[in-house]
Amino acid sequence: MPNRIENLCVEKGLRMTEQRRVIARALSMSEDHPDAEELYERASKIDPNISLATVYRTVRLFEEAGIIERHDFRDGRARYEEATEEHHDHLIDVKSGEVIEFVDEEIEQLQLKIAQKLGYKLVDHRLELYGVKIK
Repeated sequence: MPNRIENLCVEKGLRMTEQRRVIARALSMSEDHPDAEELYERASKIDPNISLATVYRTVRLFEEAGIIERHDFRDGRARYEEATEEHHDHLIDVKSGEVIEFVDEEIEQLQLKIAQKLGYKLVDHRLELYGVKIK
């Protein structure tokens, strides 16, 4: 059964081996932002013959093709998520590592205003907030 990431790979003309399909499926099923090791664990449950090196090569290929985005949330691990047209920002819990996606129109407008005030047209941005849960 095809998945979102596999479909994007095909649209972009990537050759899809069975192992790439498995990795794409594991990424599509992810509701979090897995690193390569987590992705390897998930993919190897589907196909035990997948190697960690194959996962690393594949995520690099998918990233270069603009299919997934790589994030560094200051925990020493590159984390991945599907690249989408819908913009969102991230709040990272520094204790648990939980990553919360959010959109805030007020922040979006403020960023545009700041760029304009400094004489720039904003073409892209990435916002990451780091915090701890208030009990």
